[in-house]
Amino acid sequence: MELATLRRMVREQYAVFENAPVGIVVTLPGQIRSFNPRAGEMFGYSSHEVGSIAPMEICVSTGDYQRLIAEAFAVLGRGGLFEKSEQQFRRRDGSTFWARLRGCAVEPGKRAAGTIWIVEDVTEARQALSEVQAIMTNASIGIMFTRNRVIRRANPAFCQMFGYAAGEAIGISTRSLYPDETAYRQLGADAYPQLACGLSFHTERTLVRKDGSKAWVQMIGYQVNARDPDKGTIWMLEDRTRERSDEQSLREAADAIRRARDELEVRVAERTAELAGANALLQEEINERRQAEARVHHMAYHDSLTGLPNRAMLSERLDAAMRVVASGDKLEQGEKLALLFLDLDRFKNINDSLGHMVGDQLLRNVALRLVTAVRPGDLVARLGGDEFVVLMPAIAGAEDAARVADRIIAALSMACQIDGRTLHISPSIGICLYPDDGVDVETLMRHADAAMYQAKAAGRNNYQFFTERMNLAASRHFELESNLRGALARAEYELYFQPIMCTETRRPRALEVLLRWRRNGVLVGPDEFIPILEESGMIMEVGEWVIRSACVQAMEWQREGLDVVPLAINLSARQFMHQGLVESIRRIVEETGIATSLVEFEITETALMQHGGQTLEILRQMNAMGICLSIDDFGTGYSSLAYLKRFPVRKIKIDRAFVRELEASAEDRAIVAAVMALANSLQLSVVAEGVETEGQYALLRSFGCQYAQGYLFARPLPAEQVARLLAG
Repeated sequence: MELATLRRMVREQYAVFENAPVGIVVTLPGQIRSFNPRAGEMFGYSSHEVGSIAPMEICVSTGDYQRLIAEAFAVLGRGGLFEKSEQQFRRRDGSTFWARLRGCAVEPGKRAAGTIWIVEDVTEARQALSEVQAIMTNASIGIMFTRNRVIRRANPAFCQMFGYAAGEAIGISTRSLYPDETAYRQLGADAYPQLACGLSFHTERTLVRKDGSKAWVQMIGYQVNARDPDKGTIWMLEDRTRERSDEQSLREAADAIRRARDELEVRVAERTAELAGANALLQEEINERRQAEARVHHMAYHDSLTGLPNRAMLSERLDAAMRVVASGDKLEQGEKLALLFLDLDRFKNINDSLGHMVGDQLLRNVALRLVTAVRPGDLVARLGGDEFVVLMPAIAGAEDAARVADRIIAALSMACQIDGRTLHISPSIGICLYPDDGVDVETLMRHADAAMYQAKAAGRNNYQFFTERMNLAASRHFELESNLRGALARAEYELYFQPIMCTETRRPRALEVLLRWRRNGVLVGPDEFIPILEESGMIMEVGEWVIRSACVQAMEWQREGLDVVPLAINLSARQFMHQGLVESIRRIVEETGIATSLVEFEITETALMQHGGQTLEILRQMNAMGICLSIDDFGTGYSSLAYLKRFPVRKIKIDRAFVRELEASAEDRAIVAAVMALANSLQLSVVAEGVETEGQYALLRSFGCQYAQGYLFARPLPAEQVARLLAG
């Protein structure tokens, strides 16, 4: 071989040695002969120290060194290539690292000729693999890794969910998880287009456990490597069977899905062993980690249902916007910022009666409308439930916030078509300004919330700006709600009864049952605490207590020999639409022994008209029990004549608003006369509320009104005073 050629080959080999991305170490028996810069960097030694380092010094212990030499030369002595995927070494400073090791003899069979070692630092990859394994083992949801639709790996939660012993599911076809071939093929047809594009696939399907039982499972699938489908797919599965049968648990299930998504780092499974080349492996791992961090960051700052920013992002953006305003850069950024706290009116009624699936679709529809209604640069966030917040930075004054609030109300006023149903929704909006109404995030949020409650109190579907008076009202509201939660257990509720008089005899014809709350010995006005019972959902339990206690009291009067009259009990809209109402009433009637002819229920027009066919079925069941039904506050709600014909109603109550000015107002007299004519034609009884003067009473009698109720006859009375009234 020519000398020039030999020199060129030496230079090329030296360049490879010096610039290799992996460590290269040349050893003689008991001595390190040389190493390249990458190896020196790994072990912490300079090239000048090469002659003074013994191989044993870079091993963690003498035992480790001896075992490694024994394993290596059992292979190298036969002329083979020695490989070890993990070996722990020690750096000069005493710290340790994990490396992948490959070795070959310079001259096979001649140990004295030396050995060449290739060393790759795999500490980070090993740590990543350990983290992935920990996530797989401890995840609360089922996780399986599939390749070619065969289960290659499954965590304990998956095995528990589907009834497999540890390791039993490995190697079986995913076909065994589906009830039939059609369902199996359909999943593949639905999932493939999205997975092939590198997107996640979300679905809910019926799957089959090992024992043949079926489960309703929420599934989320990801490709391990979007560029190489053969790498397989990771599936996260959560058993939603119980939540599907119990709509009230769906909110908890949604939280479980959000927690599950935080465990997405399982995507790194098996990638280390299958990727070739140290540089390619490192680059791909870095890219995947960045993508995972981006997804985790997105989930940490966004609502999973609507995709809107969540409370965490809102707090950060609000704090940043406040600092901009406080900095005084008003020409560019505006003099103030506004916070709009928005709550959907009567959303709980829709959610409870139609189910969480419909409720979730409605929330997504609302989120889209809000985003289109605000200004560019405004932030729309969802706090949870039906609560949304709009952050408006850089405004000149309250007028800017009012204009956006008007646009939001207009945007939400349009009907929503969901699952063949036409739904109507409206917002109550509270507005506060920075720095006028608070100088920190917590105060602004609290004040906007207080203004929102004032908007609800003002009739809903409107907006209110915060005032200090609202702050006091919000504190009062919170105090009352906290105390109400234990009022039933503390026996603080009482029943009062107001007589409904026959206009001919001026004798009691019925008793309206009224709920009172005695807190610390003082009666709290029903206008203060009953709306809180409605909003919090406590009205269901308290309402059942009212029905039962009233029936028990009537039976007690009957046992005392009193001439008992029917009890008129109010039902709220939420009570009326509760699926267990009719059964609850039937159970109370049977347990107390009261005759159904002594039980009447009063329902507002609004409650009657909210849910059409469902309302009619409830009324028919109650009517079939012999219970009288009456419409409360007639004339203030829908006032549609059609429902009087459709629904089995026997009585209507003229609202006190038409009775108050009866003597002075010709219009009110005309309305009452028209109601009487309508009732007579439909053979309905009429009760006039709020009768306070003899003049009102006389006019009502002249119109043919059969019954009257008001302070002219009696105020609401406790049970012992009613007993004296019934005794005559």
